[in-house]
Amino acid sequence: MNDKKPFEIARETLKQLTARKLAPTPANYQVIYSEVAGVPTEPPFPVERLRVIAQALPTKTPGQQKQRGLLDSAITQLNWDGVKNALMAYGGFSPPAAAPVAASALALLAPLPDTASTAVTAPALTADFLEQIARLIEYALPALGTDDARFSEQSQALLQAMRQPGADVLAVKLMLSNFGNRLSFAAEDQAEIKVTLLRLLHLIIENIGELSLDDRWLTGQIDALMTASAPPLSLRRLDDVERRLKDVIFKQTEAKGRALEAQEDMRQMLATFIERLSQMTESTGTYQGKMEENARLIEQAKTMADITPVLKDVVGATRSMAHDSLMARDELRGMREKAQATEAELVKLHQELDRVSALARHDSLTGALNRKGLDEALERELSNVRRKDTPLCMAMLDIDNFKKLNDTLGHVAGDAALTHLATVAREAMRPQDTLARYGGEEFVILLPDTSLDNGIEAMTRLQRELTKHFFLAGTEKVLITFSAGVAQLATDESGLDAIKRADQAMYLAKRAGKNRVLGA
Repeated sequence: MNDKKPFEIARETLKQLTARKLAPTPANYQVIYSEVAGVPTEPPFPVERLRVIAQALPTKTPGQQKQRGLLDSAITQLNWDGVKNALMAYGGFSPPAAAPVAASALALLAPLPDTASTAVTAPALTADFLEQIARLIEYALPALGTDDARFSEQSQALLQAMRQPGADVLAVKLMLSNFGNRLSFAAEDQAEIKVTLLRLLHLIIENIGELSLDDRWLTGQIDALMTASAPPLSLRRLDDVERRLKDVIFKQTEAKGRALEAQEDMRQMLATFIERLSQMTESTGTYQGKMEENARLIEQAKTMADITPVLKDVVGATRSMAHDSLMARDELRGMREKAQATEAELVKLHQELDRVSALARHDSLTGALNRKGLDEALERELSNVRRKDTPLCMAMLDIDNFKKLNDTLGHVAGDAALTHLATVAREAMRPQDTLARYGGEEFVILLPDTSLDNGIEAMTRLQRELTKHFFLAGTEKVLITFSAGVAQLATDESGLDAIKRADQAMYLAKRAGKNRVLGA
């Protein structure tokens, strides 16, 4: 058994690809990786050769047409068992002259059991009818989305049963009845999703007229709507975005009202200042006139008795002037303090509004960045890389067996598992690292100033941390594991391309046995 660690095998595989001057295609990587790891390599599926064989088969009877369609479908799905069953059943529908054609097709693939014992004896009309229904279901499925995993499984099981040679019509009828009931629920969900989307759109349009001069508020709401409308859709996501938008609009309306109030206070303060200035100017003019008159009277006074009333008048005019000045000062000071308090409250409201708008860039379940927030963080990190010439790694994580966890413990437990992974990841990450939910059970971690080997080591360390923190589903302890791919940003490579390479490496990690980390 090979004792090398997965990242050592991946590194040696890349070296071998370079040394042998092979193109870094998934097929070449898989062959070399299996060779280095010492595991058997499964031969590639001969898609093109099988399509040539399928094209050569005649379709003169309804049965032949059905089996030809099943063969094409099996080739597309890379399904050896489907190819085998379709070719075996084909002989049962072939007239004597066409039998050698089917036999030669079987010989090109591998020795198969005698087709005579497996010939389909179901009436051709029934097979055609079932195939038409199956195609009708396939055409309708894309419009119903893929959010409901159980509905998707039920659909595939029904299609498989309808296309089986010698299908049991009664069993198919029962499955169709159950499928119809589930289909009605899925159709109602889709209709409700459309109504909710329209309601969100109307909410945005109505809010445009209430926007203030700060464009960030509008941008945040539009970004939230774009994120919510990206597939796959769910009513829970739409309800969450609607709640956020209503919160933003409420805060925004409140801030706008306070802004108008502050503007009105400023206008009143300015008007009062101008009025008081005018009054002070008038009072000053009157005071100056009195002073000149009193000065003239003093010059003409010949006795102390003549001077006394003039001095009383001077003192009275001076006190009146001082009193008016103090009143004007106190009034203006009070209005200024009120304007400053209003301005401080307005700044606080703006900060709260910015905080609410920023929520549109985070995933409501896990608290990690959503796709919009990831795009902004990626743009920021790319700018640092270009400016400082430092390495940047992207890691793509996918929880192992998440569908089984959902089906076994329920969607509530599945959501809690996603939150658990995000919490442990944040505790194990550095402050400069960025965690984002890419979609479903997939997460992306941006690792600045990190080489490929160090990025792989960081993800392996996160896997060890998860083994120390069991996820509790009720009273049951569940070990959460993930498979990951790590890619280091190459020169002149976009961030999305690097994430795609990390995603491909993660897929290979899944195929190699899960709960492991591979470098791209």
